[in-house]
Amino acid sequence: MASTRPKFPSQNLMGDCPYVMSGDPSNTKKGLIVLQEWWGLNDQIQNEAEMIGNMGNFVTIVPDLYRGKIAIDHETAGHYMGDLDWPGAVKDIAGAAQKLKSMGCEKIGVTGFCMGGALSLAAAVLVEEIQAAAPFYGTPKDELADLSKIKIPLQCHFGVEDTVEGFSCPKAQAKLKEKLEGVIHEFHVYQAAHGFTNPSSPGYDKDACDLSLARMVEFMNKHLS
Repeated sequence: MASTRPKFPSQNLMGDCPYVMSGDPSNTKKGLIVLQEWWGLNDQIQNEAEMIGNMGNFVTIVPDLYRGKIAIDHETAGHYMGDLDWPGAVKDIAGAAQKLKSMGCEKIGVTGFCMGGALSLAAAVLVEEIQAAAPFYGTPKDELADLSKIKIPLQCHFGVEDTVEGFSCPKAQAKLKEKLEGVIHEFHVYQAAHGFTNPSSPGYDKDACDLSLARMVEFMNKHLS
């Protein structure tokens, strides 16, 4: 499938949020929003979105939630994530969904990793254009969204060796499961650390990556077709 992904973000959503896109909307009506880790819209997340789009025949869109800023170390990434306007980021996600709709995508899903995973969960509650969500190793703060109100299909992916306290560690996972007790969902756990789908992460695990992404693509194709 031919890619329309530019080398650098060159288009804007509502609110002047840059984005990159891959896939051909003339070949598919399935749209998927892919949300960045705390690093920003770097090459890794652009390449991953394109790969996922090819796997599932989705049009993918990655909104640049940091507006051009990219972190190359943990300290800077932590500052960027800490300074993020999270409600504003949810609005950017809504803008991405509306963009996909305007291009002819009939159903929209959202997935994301780390910070993007947390935002995927919030978007599952707050963005009405989204029909399915698949977060990876991230949870939002309670004040952003009441996750017990999720009404769309949900598939979660976490690692048992994750050590990011209060965000994606096993205790955070247990807390999330409690919130989802009344929500129809899948919860997949892997013998892996945080960042297991990111080849540039110390926690990368190819087996967990391949299995989790295959599950996510199958899930999205089921609910977006």
